[in-house]
Amino acid sequence: MTEQTVDRLAGSEGASRSQWGDVWHQFKRHRGALIGAITFLAIIAAVYLGPLVWTTDPQYVPPTVEMIKARDFRPIYVALVDSTAKTSWAHPLGTDNLARDQLARLMSGGQISIAVGLAAMIVSIVVGTFVGVVAGYSRMLDGPLMRFTDLMLSLPLLPLSLVAVLLFRESLAARFGPEGGIFVLIVGLVGFTSWMQTARIVRGDVLALKEREFVLAARSIGTKDSKMITRHILPNVMSPIMVSATLGIAAAIITESALSFLGLGFPPDFPTWGKLLSDSVDRMVLYPERVIWPGALISVTVLAVNYMGDGIRDALDPRIRGR
Repeated sequence: MTEQTVDRLAGSEGASRSQWGDVWHQFKRHRGALIGAITFLAIIAAVYLGPLVWTTDPQYVPPTVEMIKARDFRPIYVALVDSTAKTSWAHPLGTDNLARDQLARLMSGGQISIAVGLAAMIVSIVVGTFVGVVAGYSRMLDGPLMRFTDLMLSLPLLPLSLVAVLLFRESLAARFGPEGGIFVLIVGLVGFTSWMQTARIVRGDVLALKEREFVLAARSIGTKDSKMITRHILPNVMSPIMVSATLGIAAAIITESALSFLGLGFPPDFPTWGKLLSDSVDRMVLYPERVIWPGALISVTVLAVNYMGDGIRDALDPRIRGR
């Protein structure tokens, strides 16, 4: 095969691959991002599809006599090192002090924590993108919006979240129910207190895009501002938006876990990974696995999402994509 034939084949292969094909090809080459994506999808599948297989009710508390017999079971792997440990194949990860199945509670808690992370990320990205695009495109609104963003960045967000939970928890619970009210409250708190970084990044990219030739050409032919933003500006700032989205999931999960750990999250009988950690601290010396499992799931999920963000950033950067 001649050198010209090789070059022609390479050129045809590059031409046949779409832009998103190039993005996927670069993403696959980032080993950490690929492992992170597989891990995150595996966790989502486990927490959402697992209850279809493991049908034990995570909130079921047996009657007093049965509860005394079934509480404080250890995970079955503990029996490998401690033959005297009380274990049962009916509860492979053990039970808590109320005889509730730990495996079912971990899956139920994962559903809530991931749902909060995804919903809060959507709120944060929508608000941050809107503020960043408007501030970068409109010179008149740039100053006020960025000063407001700086003001939000200067606020102590965790104390502010604690105060907001105490003020609005009861009213939202009365309107949406105990679980729905706290879900709306936490999603709103996390979403509306984490959009500032996205806004600043998007604004910087929009300021640079405004001076590009294709934007100047579109403006010279009388393109409306709304069409300019939706057709020319937004598609070219998708890279930082998607990176912020992945990192926003991790930040939202950590914030929800912190609020639940402090006892200001979901109701006591409604498990989340943070709430499981909080409930297990008092007895972590006797039953360390009750702290290890939810803590490990939070850490692995956040680490996987962060690696996904790194891979998406590299894949969407045209300066890196060809390497």
